[in-house]
Amino acid sequence: MHYPVHPPVSSRERRGRRLLAAAAAVAVAGSGLAALPLPAQGATPQPPTSVSSPNGRGDVILNMFQWSWNAIAQECTTTIGPAGYGYVQTSPPQEHIQGTEWWTSYQPVSYKIESKLGTRAEYQNMIDTCKNAGVGIIADAVVNHMAGADKGGGTGTGGSSYSVENYPGLYGPNDFNDCKSNINNYGDRYNVQNCRLVSLQDLRTSSDYVRTKIAGYFNDLISMGVAGFRVDAAKHIPAADLEAIKAKLSKPDVFWVHEVIGAHGEPIQPSEYLGSGDSHEFHYARELKTHFDGQIKNLRSIGDGKLPSDRAGVFVDNHDTERNGETMNYKWGAKYTLANAFMLAWPYGSPSVYTGYTWTDKDAGAPGATGNKVPDASCSSSSWTCIQRKPEITGMVKFHNLVAGTSVTNWWDNGNNQIAFGRGDKGFLVLNNEASPSTRTYKTSLPAGTYTDVVSATGKTYTVNGSGEFTATVPQYGALALVRAGTPQPTDPPTTTEPPASGDLKVYYSTSKGWSAYKVHYKVGSGAWTTAPGADLVAACTGWVSRTITGGASGATAAFNNGSGTWDNNSSKDYSLSGSVVAVNNGSVTSTDPCGTTTPTDPPTTPATTAATFSVNAPTVWGQNVYVVGSIAALGSWNAANAKPLSAATYPVWTGTVDIPAGTSFEYKFIKKDGNGNVVWESGANRTGSTSSSGSFTASVSWK
Repeated sequence: MHYPVHPPVSSRERRGRRLLAAAAAVAVAGSGLAALPLPAQGATPQPPTSVSSPNGRGDVILNMFQWSWNAIAQECTTTIGPAGYGYVQTSPPQEHIQGTEWWTSYQPVSYKIESKLGTRAEYQNMIDTCKNAGVGIIADAVVNHMAGADKGGGTGTGGSSYSVENYPGLYGPNDFNDCKSNINNYGDRYNVQNCRLVSLQDLRTSSDYVRTKIAGYFNDLISMGVAGFRVDAAKHIPAADLEAIKAKLSKPDVFWVHEVIGAHGEPIQPSEYLGSGDSHEFHYARELKTHFDGQIKNLRSIGDGKLPSDRAGVFVDNHDTERNGETMNYKWGAKYTLANAFMLAWPYGSPSVYTGYTWTDKDAGAPGATGNKVPDASCSSSSWTCIQRKPEITGMVKFHNLVAGTSVTNWWDNGNNQIAFGRGDKGFLVLNNEASPSTRTYKTSLPAGTYTDVVSATGKTYTVNGSGEFTATVPQYGALALVRAGTPQPTDPPTTTEPPASGDLKVYYSTSKGWSAYKVHYKVGSGAWTTAPGADLVAACTGWVSRTITGGASGATAAFNNGSGTWDNNSSKDYSLSGSVVAVNNGSVTSTDPCGTTTPTDPPTTPATTAATFSVNAPTVWGQNVYVVGSIAALGSWNAANAKPLSAATYPVWTGTVDIPAGTSFEYKFIKKDGNGNVVWESGANRTGSTSSSGSFTASVSWK
């Protein structure tokens, strides 16, 4: 809905947290300044049903504005869960007025779970599906008001009729505040909390009847499995009324975060709402915009003078502020990405990442929206921002999860728009908000070893020496985020661990690229990477070079290069290799010996085989690769360590061919694996297939 420009009222908040981390301190390196105290780090409670993720599992909320329930369910399985997000904040699920504009979702008609984004059954399925992916659901709750009086009456998205101050079976005239004019004075508490927010009919939340109805709506969503709530327009509800409503809930300690847009000099401030939950810290987002458009050296004090860190929800933008100019938004490009990287790395508040759709008209609804239906979001369309899929963002979610609970160390800045800092001995971030690349040596608190840059999505590694130093070039308006290569992630281990295969791996690499030299940069299992650019590949036969990787048969992760900065890293995903011999040619990996010199470990038991082609549409996060595994030896005998790798040459469709004995019936599934040994299996029943005595087998499916 529309909100007045002064002050930018009501965005849609989300989030929460509640775990208190120990107070952190900034250790200022190389500046001669005293260490700066930091407030306790905020943390939304981790979902209680956490499942394994290659990026760990943490408290980051993804605010999925105007995404349908079905689209969120799919995205939880394919992207959000594997990326390590803790929660999704949905748009309001209650019945609302009809209309194509986005703000119709914020004008309730009833508390039925029937919106233009989906039905009650679809919302329930989304909750269950996301829970199975390790992701909790936070609902945006609109309880300050009902529909706008300027709209008169009509029929809602769930079929309910309504008119001004008349919502049959729910509210009548006595359930609304006496003030019928619009808010016109933000310096007057009564005016702000009793009059209408741009014509929206303001509920009498001091009434026990109204409080009970609102609590019933919350309790309904809690019974469906919702993990928490963003309380929309909380600034317009007295804090005592919200505390009384929360006391009526079946789960009084459920997570709440209030949308209270703080403005200096006003009588209503976010801090007065901490009795019933956390509050969003709008000053944080405003300062991000100021500093990224000014000097990011000032980010070091961004937590000063604000809510306690453990009670503050922070964000770069939300659906209101991206439109009213109060904060940055996706149109800022690289600077917007840098701001999100900083938020996910800095230990103040509990971070929310925002994803929505592109717009020129600030009122326009989601792409293809009708009066009572929003089509499923599609990341194949440029109309949706799909920030949650950007490798820089998923990499920083991993960074955030891994460094949780550590202090800021080794702050450095150049006095302008380059900064760097560490998070204990777990990670180190560099931001370059300038128009030229920057090369320098950084001092860290990291132990000596090899570290991976997770924000650049290149998989490039850096070596930190015994003095905690490394040298790097960071591109203009770019970032670098280091975590220990092969470091186990803070996530639940698989319930079963397959025994690794033993033996060496002979890797062949095609010379079709015409490089003057060929090198392989690799690690075995979860071990350390070789020092870049890696080991030499030597001539094997015409068109091929090779190298034997000791112990690599059980699984190795590799990238190839010419020793001079040109890389083939499988479109930033690296290659997952296993078995006694593999050949890599233009993005395709096969279990064959192109030079005919390697004897297969297990010769086929029957002379007749047929080619089985597997193709699966399976979006992944950085570091993951897709494999096929099945019930027969040719498909690894259900051993994930022996699964057959598929090629990402046509990503997000992964393809591969496996020789299977003719006349064989089998079961199979697709799995996702990363370099740390984490395995994500498809859901549902096993797939089935069979090879005839004369024909081939082809499967072309989508990940389930």
